Amino acid sequence: MTSITDHDAYIASAPEQFQPSLQRLREILRRVLPEAEEIVAYSMPGFTIDGTVVASYAAFSRQCGLYLLAGAIAEHAEEIAAAGLTATKTGITFTPRKPIPDDLVERLVRTSRQGVVG
Repeated sequence: MTSITDHDAYIASAPEQFQPSLQRLREILRRVLPEAEEIVAYSMPGFTIDGTVVASYAAFSRQCGLYLLAGAIAEHAEEIAAAGLTATKTGITFTPRKPIPDDLVERLVRTSRQGVVG
């Protein structure tokens, strides 16, 4: 992807099969983080509160990723594993065929937010 400056452009430039998943994720993040500012940092769209990136997302050639503060991933590790998803210290990868359940996204983002405004 070329230099992207906003979420709409990022989603539009992502592989077509990932665009609906990215749009859904953005909508959930906007709803759960109404006070956050939408940014693009490190070529990924994200949401920041008080200068801290609380959540971001990305599309790659074979999957998408949701990135949060490490505490959120750790706190929900069992739920992530139960959903059959792969996680690192700060991210979860998913595909349109195996998305992150919306309710899990909401819990993860709320937990990540607590790490900033706790």
